[in-house]
Amino acid sequence: MLGFFKKRQKKKANGLNDKRHPEIDWLNTIDASLSINLEIIKEKTGNSPDVIIRELSMGLNDSVRTAIVYIEGMVDDQSIKDFLIESLMKNQNLQEKVTQQEPLGLLKKKAVPFGDVVTGREWDQLFSSLMAGEALIFIDGTAEVLIIDTRGGEKRAIEEPSSQVVVRGPRDGFTEDIRTNISLVRRRIRNPSLWVEPMKIGQTTKTEVAIMYINDVANEKVVKEVRRRLKQINVDSILESGYVEQLIEDQTFTTFPTLYHTERPDAVAGNLMEGRVAIFVDGTPFVLLAPAVFIQFFQSVEDYYTRFDLATALRFLRILIFFISLIAPAAYVAATTFHQEMIPTQLLITVAAQREAVPFPSFIEALLMEITFEILREAGIRMPRAVGSAISIVGAIVIGQAAVQAGIVSPAMVIIVSITAIASFATPSYSVAISARLIRFLFMVAAATFGFYGIILGIIMLTVHLCSLRSFGVPYMSPLAPFTLVNNSDTIIRAPWWAFWQRPRLISGENTVREGSRQKPRPPMNREMVSRSNEKGDSNE
Repeated sequence: MLGFFKKRQKKKANGLNDKRHPEIDWLNTIDASLSINLEIIKEKTGNSPDVIIRELSMGLNDSVRTAIVYIEGMVDDQSIKDFLIESLMKNQNLQEKVTQQEPLGLLKKKAVPFGDVVTGREWDQLFSSLMAGEALIFIDGTAEVLIIDTRGGEKRAIEEPSSQVVVRGPRDGFTEDIRTNISLVRRRIRNPSLWVEPMKIGQTTKTEVAIMYINDVANEKVVKEVRRRLKQINVDSILESGYVEQLIEDQTFTTFPTLYHTERPDAVAGNLMEGRVAIFVDGTPFVLLAPAVFIQFFQSVEDYYTRFDLATALRFLRILIFFISLIAPAAYVAATTFHQEMIPTQLLITVAAQREAVPFPSFIEALLMEITFEILREAGIRMPRAVGSAISIVGAIVIGQAAVQAGIVSPAMVIIVSITAIASFATPSYSVAISARLIRFLFMVAAATFGFYGIILGIIMLTVHLCSLRSFGVPYMSPLAPFTLVNNSDTIIRAPWWAFWQRPRLISGENTVREGSRQKPRPPMNREMVSRSNEKGDSNE
């Protein structure tokens, strides 16, 4: 058996030596021979059918052999056929000059009608460009290759984001193409100080990642830290921005997100203006924003498009919703188990009458209903869209009614769990909502053990945990803890736009002033209505 493997390895090595040129190091630089280069490409890509190799002959008497190599589906086919191949084959002036001049420079200057054209000779660079959707032009007798930016192919059109829907605001959302996403932000911030730094992460996938920030607004220390953490990533694949989020976050063992993600370009633009850094990942419509603070997850982009008083009321409502989704079942368990004296007498009689036929204590009752609703919610998400909503709604109604009629749970418990489920859906950020769904079970255990004392103890521990978190060095609870008075105009309370004269101190860099003086609307002192008689008198004069 051992001899069989040795013979197989020897045979494989001999086969490679037969295919490769013995005098070149194909892992480093290309060879001047077109045939050898094309054989190396076929061998490296496994002779895949989507790797297109189009061989052409140029010059007088077809003396110059060339080849165009690209991957089908990742390039703009129309540009390849109409501009590249057409230009090389039917340009009569080029055919006469290509035999007299150096062909590589001539093609680069006069034959390739594309904006981004560079030369290369390293195989690593060439294969990386080929897999990214760029076309390669090989010329026989030349140890250099033209790399042409022909990236294209089918991609999803710009649509309204489904995870962050607003009544008033832009309707465009990010797509899976990183270039389209960057351009959507540049359309909103037309400033040369908006810098983009590209990089590739993933040993196998070579995923394009880019960080974006405003040079004179972002904190330089935060930018350096984001750059350092991204460059330290050494994994084989990056398929979504969630990979990057989990590899660069400050705290791993917490249910709360320390990076904010969004698929709205206006949300990214607004956060960049505050001094944050955006992280774009190719292949996903979700962009990461760092650093993130806790109160940021209860804010919506629509808050800045409406009046400040309405936005403030909605923010207070979202905070109330978060606490309802967090402790509503636990409060019911604590009140019915340990603190019946705190319930009004008439309500206590009603609840006791409902629970008379229920064989389980309140904790088991709440646990069963919460797990049932979580199953229905997950089933509604994973099922096809046409069926999912019907399953979640009909299933909740049928199971809730059947459970009450069977005497397994009380009607009051169904109401409490339903309100909790609706409240979790009303939270603007899904990542914080799912955190509350998990912590809710811990509060139920604390309430079943110690009553309201357990709930208060849980709230204290949760507050201490939130205050201990950091996001790229920025306190997670800022500007509430540590308290920064000048930055509290955009927390739970959304002040008028003329009061936003300073960027967040702990997030932005040295350029903290965002408004000029005297931005408050100042109507004229004379508030009298202009009558028609005055207008006629003025016109006569």
